[in-house]
Amino acid sequence: MPHLDTLIARCDSTIAAHFLPVHAHLFADTALHISNAQLQQMQAIIAAAESVLAPSPTETSRAKGVFFGYDFHLNNQGAQLIEINTNAGGAFLNCLLQPENTAALQSVFVTMFAAEWRLERGAVPLKTLLILDEQPTQQFLYPEFLLAQQVFKNAGWQAGIADPSELLYQDDGVYFQQQKIDLIYNRLTDFSLHNYPDLWAAYQARHLVLTPHPAVYARYADKRHLITLSDLATLRATGVDEATLAVLQQGVPSTFLLTTQQADYWWNERKSLFFKPISGYGAKGAYRGDKLTKRVFSEILQADYVAQRLAPPGEILQTAADGSENRFKFDLRCYVYDGQIQLLTARLYQGQTTNFRTPGGGFARVWVD
Repeated sequence: MPHLDTLIARCDSTIAAHFLPVHAHLFADTALHISNAQLQQMQAIIAAAESVLAPSPTETSRAKGVFFGYDFHLNNQGAQLIEINTNAGGAFLNCLLQPENTAALQSVFVTMFAAEWRLERGAVPLKTLLILDEQPTQQFLYPEFLLAQQVFKNAGWQAGIADPSELLYQDDGVYFQQQKIDLIYNRLTDFSLHNYPDLWAAYQARHLVLTPHPAVYARYADKRHLITLSDLATLRATGVDEATLAVLQQGVPSTFLLTTQQADYWWNERKSLFFKPISGYGAKGAYRGDKLTKRVFSEILQADYVAQRLAPPGEILQTAADGSENRFKFDLRCYVYDGQIQLLTARLYQGQTTNFRTPGGGFARVWVD
């Protein structure tokens, strides 16, 4: 695998300058190989999940949501879906790992944003696009924002990067630096926009196209949907076909709502479970049950959590330049739009969850054999 400085050299110099020592473990030192059968199983699980979680006819937003992230563990049970994200970061960065495919992947992403715009606005030309996050220059993935901005500009769109506080809300729309914004690429982690009432109102009034938007988060990424996807009896009762049920049974670990009424049961079962906050992201607040203390367990009982049957991650042995070997855990992330995998990457790490702090770990290219 290329070292970080080699990957950075593929960027524009103004973008490369924003990669800092904190990004030293952004890209792994090795690639990962999976089989075509494993890839096909992941695509089948994605298709099954999206058929179950399909939008209702009453949903007003037509935009499908960019960069869904379906995260999987590979183990003896095959591919196991551990999470669905509707705001998955890293896609533009992972283009750097595929220099022979970079232009093609970027074209796919541009086509996706153009499709989101057409779904909401038809043939009206898309002119201005904004990447939005809190304090974007302080975000760990700020270099990716710059990469995305460059891609958007190369597509012929005016593109900026902003904090919500920099937006001006007028009767006819949302403005940034005196420019009316057509589409916002939403990187905020306040998925429901509760803390941004003006942005919520502008979205509701259709003054701009927002992607991903609150409706897709509510429909796919709320972790209570993992309960739905693993509750085969309820799914069967609602008319889900047996073929889809078989895919979900094999590919989605059983997930349950954590309740104080069954506290003793969950504590006794904790070593076979992984605990996740319902509205969490980026593994924040997530715990392996065998690492839980009584104090932390008591705290999460008072919060909104799900308990998912432990699906161990895959492991890979990495040989360093000095000949030493290190064992890494990994997960696989499928970047998905409209049910189709656009890009596949792995994240190598040591510890409980992915962290981009492990020497030799980080995003890794995936080869399908």
